[in-house]
Amino acid sequence: MRSLQDWIHKLEEGAGVRYLKFTVIVLLVAMLALLYNFRVCRNFNTQEAMDTAQLARNISEGKGYTTLFIRPLSIYLLQNHADAGNTNLLAVTAPDAARLKTAHPDLANPPVYPLVLAGLMKALPFHFAVNTQSSFWSNNGAFWRYQPDFLIALFNEILLLVVVTLTFLIARKLFDQHVAWLSALLVLGCEMLWKFSASGLSTMLLLIIFLGLTWSALKFEESGREPQPNFNRPLTFALITGVLVGLGMLTRYAFGWLIIPLVVFLFLFGGQKRSLNAVIAFVAFAIVISPWIIRNFVVSGTPFGTAGFAIVEGTVVSPEFQLERSLHPDFSNSLMPVVYFYKLLANLRGIFQNDLLKLGGSWASILFLAGLLLSFRSAAIRRMRYFLLMCLATLIVVQALGRTQLAEESPDINSENLLILLAPLVFIYGASFFFTFLEQMQLPMAFLRPFVIGAFALLCCLPMVFALLPPKKVPVTFPPYYPPDAQQISGWMKENELTMSDVPWAVAWYGNRQCVWLTRDAHDDLFAINDYMKPVQGIYLTPVTMDGKFFSEMARAGQNSWGRFLVQVGIQNQFPKDFPLHSAKVLVSGLFLADWDRWKLSSNNQSQ
Repeated sequence: MRSLQDWIHKLEEGAGVRYLKFTVIVLLVAMLALLYNFRVCRNFNTQEAMDTAQLARNISEGKGYTTLFIRPLSIYLLQNHADAGNTNLLAVTAPDAARLKTAHPDLANPPVYPLVLAGLMKALPFHFAVNTQSSFWSNNGAFWRYQPDFLIALFNEILLLVVVTLTFLIARKLFDQHVAWLSALLVLGCEMLWKFSASGLSTMLLLIIFLGLTWSALKFEESGREPQPNFNRPLTFALITGVLVGLGMLTRYAFGWLIIPLVVFLFLFGGQKRSLNAVIAFVAFAIVISPWIIRNFVVSGTPFGTAGFAIVEGTVVSPEFQLERSLHPDFSNSLMPVVYFYKLLANLRGIFQNDLLKLGGSWASILFLAGLLLSFRSAAIRRMRYFLLMCLATLIVVQALGRTQLAEESPDINSENLLILLAPLVFIYGASFFFTFLEQMQLPMAFLRPFVIGAFALLCCLPMVFALLPPKKVPVTFPPYYPPDAQQISGWMKENELTMSDVPWAVAWYGNRQCVWLTRDAHDDLFAINDYMKPVQGIYLTPVTMDGKFFSEMARAGQNSWGRFLVQVGIQNQFPKDFPLHSAKVLVSGLFLADWDRWKLSSNNQSQ
């Protein structure tokens, strides 16, 4: 039996020291997460997060890969595909080609992240009703936090810790222990990464996949420099890298373009079997993504559904969200290459002026850019830097061409911010450049070295420090999102009834009701859905539409615009003669229109 002195010795000098350090680190990280969740974390604020979450709920409830958020463009694709598959020229269009009377298939999201969230919803007790009773979820009886939003954010924060760990391992493999610890600290203290984790987007999962890809590419490069190369070892890692790019593409479609720098990297540093390794990676990538592309073709006749038209959005042909809100889109001008050339130039300007200089929201990105001029002795460091630069060049072009109105409404925190995926590697190379500088500094006393390192880390993490300081942020993301109102109007609607809104993703997620995106006009497209597909029995308008600019978005937008409609209903207090809805209810978050006074029946039921 060990004596007390043996235990003390083990605690001071043996394995106990490692356990103690690990415990202290875990406690500090837990305190940081707790402080961030109480002071900064907010409910969802992007349509992508709500869209993915409602899709995951449908999957978890056994409804298949179906959505309650209906895009008019999705209706067009389904109808067009049904017409193309109809070989009988005398036959009419299928009675429910738009798939509004049954479950509407999702054509916007790749499957990996929704499936992960669906598993999370199966494992954890998600309560989808707004809670105004418990103190943490409410504030003096008023809505404060939405429990499912919080749980999904908490899950992504755990994924962020996995990102920190992978960053540490890659940095230690490439450089040393000091660079590894500083890089991990920079990732942990990066406010932008915490914002992404709390946003509910798939970025944290995609970061793990990208860092796994980086680790596999690093192991591939290492296996190619062995004194006695093993034929199977590089082949295995080439296969793994191809699979990971495929999984990344099934998490976010734009990630699939990284197959280009990967294949180039494998070919350049693949040794005698370079061509075979590159082919294996590409074949593995193609095998992983093929079943999903086939599914999309079968359902809609397109490889990527509505997501495949992102390159058209944000151009002069289709500004803002006009394409996704179009029931009869016009693609006649979309074949002009000059349209995309102008889009590329316009967005490249913003990337080089802003995004590159604040990559990851940290000063370390400046050191990374300066460190590109360094000459490293290690072949692995040099080659992985080439891989990083090839990924950077690819993602810059993809981000510029794929930018849509989503990035305009949420400039930094959106799924189109692809450069954030490179932040951990940028921090690693930035940290290595910092230590190169530090070695050349003539410090008067050796004990000042840790203080210099700490000062640099604090400088890089200042945005996170300021975010945690007062004043405390309000978790309610109103305007325009107010979950109690979304659930209230959904309570007035039956499950099989159709609603229309300018925030359909919020109605689908918080209200769990089928909701179509507000059409481009308040007459032709609206009546095309209401009269020939499915009756629209409620319209929910929020500050997204009601706070629009009067002259440009209301007065000049046309006779049948929603702006004109709001002026007629809100100011003149009259509905158009042929409009299908004739009752209005003012809510905290906007205006609800219905075919009859549904809220009166609800209030009568509550009084009884």
